[in-house]
Amino acid sequence: MTIKKLFVDATVQSHPETQRIRRQLDLPVECVEDPVSIYQWINSAVDPVSRGKQVLYLTRNKGGFLKSCPGTREYTCCDYQILHAASFCTMDCAYCILQCYFHPPLMQFFVNREDLDAELTGLFHKKAVSRVGTGEFTDSLIWERWTDLTDHLVTRFALQERAVLELKTKTVNVERLEALKHRRKTILSWSLNTPAVMQREERRTASLEARLTAAARCQKWGYPLAFHFDPMIIYDGCDTDYRRVVKQLFQRISAENIVWISLGTFRFMPALKPVIAQRFPDSKIVYGEFVTGLDNKMRYFKPLRIALYRQMVGWIRDAAPDVTVYFCMEDDEVWQKSIGWAPPPHGGLGRMLDQSAINICALTP
Repeated sequence: MTIKKLFVDATVQSHPETQRIRRQLDLPVECVEDPVSIYQWINSAVDPVSRGKQVLYLTRNKGGFLKSCPGTREYTCCDYQILHAASFCTMDCAYCILQCYFHPPLMQFFVNREDLDAELTGLFHKKAVSRVGTGEFTDSLIWERWTDLTDHLVTRFALQERAVLELKTKTVNVERLEALKHRRKTILSWSLNTPAVMQREERRTASLEARLTAAARCQKWGYPLAFHFDPMIIYDGCDTDYRRVVKQLFQRISAENIVWISLGTFRFMPALKPVIAQRFPDSKIVYGEFVTGLDNKMRYFKPLRIALYRQMVGWIRDAAPDVTVYFCMEDDEVWQKSIGWAPPPHGGLGRMLDQSAINICALTP
């Protein structure tokens, strides 16, 4: 999707990063003193989400760039750190929580890189291993057309030894990565699903074949890789389809270069259901066998989740016995019944993923 309207926070209109992005976009600029007027304009649309995807607001991150993953105590969290450099996404997935997470939904890019750099310097001085990702509130690689954020982050992480950067995407925007000296401190990761789910529920995303081709290119350039089967959708014949995706993955990618693979089934806040019904009237994903989870999200009935997880773990283990596999936001019972063990409490999963990053990305513990 093309950005059609550019707003700039008046406090950053002369910032060098603002000027660089303006040159790339070549759009008329509207400077605003208060973003409330933008919010009102977006909310006045019949489909605020679609309008918000065509608008870019350049502003300052007034909070911290680095945040802990917002897990819940009821489910095992991976202790990830989010690098909040931008918000929202130009792609359009039916299941995307960002449709309800931001009020209103608006593409934002934070130009105050000097503050981001200061936080990264503090992170790099810590003695512990850190896993950092930019893909929580946006797709990590949709910004390639307008900014050099990826180049900057990959270069910065390459100059230290205890932190790894994960760039998660559904795009194939990898061309500029070839020339970067990354020293294996950046993981390129892709969200994967079945072609049926991609075609029905993931508008304007790259195909499965295109994603795997991009991953193979990054592997050739020396980058470690990761993959996320999340959210997995349960439908008639999904087990056959997911098994085929796992086979295709390991036909293209070396198991020894995969840092981790995560599994997670579709879960959603109740407020997302009417949004999906309105914006994706042909989608059936919210009409499965769901119950209210401990985090008040709707989740597939637990035996259904466990049955699919057990199959996925088995297929992955057959192809790659030593690859690190984990579940995103599941409880001990699901872990035990799906994979045969559960991470120790109080950071056990985080330590397991840290060790995988140490082994494959050559971090210094």
